[in-house]
Amino acid sequence: MSTIARRRQADPGAPHVVICGAGFGGLSAISRLTRSGLRVTLLDGHLYSTFQPLLYQVATAGLNPGDVAYPARGFTRKYSMRFRRGELKTIDAAARRVTLADGGQLGYDYLIIATGVAANFFGVKGAVENTFGLYSRVDATVLRDHIINGFEWLDEDPDASKELTITVVGGGATGVELAGTLGELRTDVLRATFPSVNPDRVHIRLIEMSPALLMPFHPKLREYTRKQLVKRGVDIRLSTQIREVGPDRVIIGDGQSLRSDLTVWTGGVAAPEEAAGWGLPQGQHGRLLVGPDLRVQGSDRIFAAGDIALEPDDPSPQLAQPALQEGKHVARQIIRLLRGEQTEPFKYHDKGTMATIGRNSAVVELPRGLRITGTLAWLAWLALHLLYLLGYRNRIATLINLSWRYIAWGHGGGVIVGDEPAEPLPSGTTSA
Repeated sequence: MSTIARRRQADPGAPHVVICGAGFGGLSAISRLTRSGLRVTLLDGHLYSTFQPLLYQVATAGLNPGDVAYPARGFTRKYSMRFRRGELKTIDAAARRVTLADGGQLGYDYLIIATGVAANFFGVKGAVENTFGLYSRVDATVLRDHIINGFEWLDEDPDASKELTITVVGGGATGVELAGTLGELRTDVLRATFPSVNPDRVHIRLIEMSPALLMPFHPKLREYTRKQLVKRGVDIRLSTQIREVGPDRVIIGDGQSLRSDLTVWTGGVAAPEEAAGWGLPQGQHGRLLVGPDLRVQGSDRIFAAGDIALEPDDPSPQLAQPALQEGKHVARQIIRLLRGEQTEPFKYHDKGTMATIGRNSAVVELPRGLRITGTLAWLAWLALHLLYLLGYRNRIATLINLSWRYIAWGHGGGVIVGDEPAEPLPSGTTSA
C-alpha cells in the first residue's frame, strides 16, 4: 500500500459516520470527514451518483444516461471509505443503528441524512399513475424513449391526422428547461429527422400554478423567460391549477379538459415516503426539521443536509449550491463535536442562481442585483454545469454531446436515442 493510501486509511477504531444519499449534500461532506481520519460509509440505493440538473438533457435526447452518472464506488478508492448499496428504512437513535430495506444494519457514531426528495403530487387525482417524473436517471431515459416514440408514431401516420401533445407541469427551473428544449426539439429535430411530420402537429404546454415562471428570479428575468418560451412555441398557462390527470388529458381548476398524450410532473418535491418510518420530526412536505446547526431537531448525532432538510426559521433554497454548502457544514460540525467544541449555525452564501431556456438563452441572477440573459448567460450556465459534473470522462462526454447537439440540430444529428418503450404512451398513442 502506498504512503498516500496508508495516510488516508482510517483507524478501525475511529468514529464512524454514515452518510445516506450520494447527492450533492452527502458527497460534499466526504472529503473533510475522511481527511480528519474518520471512518465513512456512503449509503445509497443506486450504484451511482446522479447529476440531476442535466436530467432534462437526457430526457430530450441530448445526453447519454451515463453522462450524468458517476460510480459511487469511485469515492471509495479516492477517499478510502466504504460504499454500501441500500435504502434507509428505520433509525434506532438510542442504539445508533440504521436498518436498511434489505434487512442489513449499520452502526454509526454520527448519521448524515442527505437522501434528497421525490415528486410532490399535492394529492392531485391520477397524477401518480399518469405522469412521468424527472428525478432519476431511469425517469429521464423512460421519458426520452416515449418522446422519440411519439415522433415515430406521428411519422407513421400516412394521413397526417394525428397530433402529439406534451404537458409539463411546473414552471420552476426544471419545467422551464424541459419545455424550452422540447420546443427546440420539435422544430429542429422533426424538420431534420422526420421531414414528413409538420412541427405544428406537436404541441408543448407548460402549466404553472403561480402567476409567473421562475418565481425566485427577478420579474425582468421571469418575463424574459416567458418570451423565450413563447418564441419556441410553448403554450404557457399561468395561475392554473391541475385538478386531475388522466391517461390522455389533464383537467385544470376551472374544469376544462386539455388533451395530453405525455404529462411530465416537475411541479414540486416532498420527502420520500420512507421518511415517515425514520421516527424523526418532519415539517412541510415531510422534510426533516433541523436546528440552526443542521442537526435534526431532538437529535445530538443525526444531521440532515440538502433538499431533505428544513430549518423553519431560515429555510435554504432547494438548489445544488445550498446542498453543497450544507454538506460541508455538517462535516465541520461533526469534527467540532468530536473535539468537544460547540457547533456553529449554518449560513447560506448566495452565489447566484441560473436556469437555461434553450440554445443561446438562459437567465443568471447574481448577488447585488447583477442579472444576465442571452448567450452569455447560457455559456455561464454550461461552464458551471461542466465544472460541477463528477469525473473527467463525464465532463468531456457532456461537452462533446452538448456541443454536437447544438451544432448538428437542424442537420439530422444531435439526438441520442434508445429503445422503443416497452409500454405505450399513457394515451395509447403507439405505432402498434
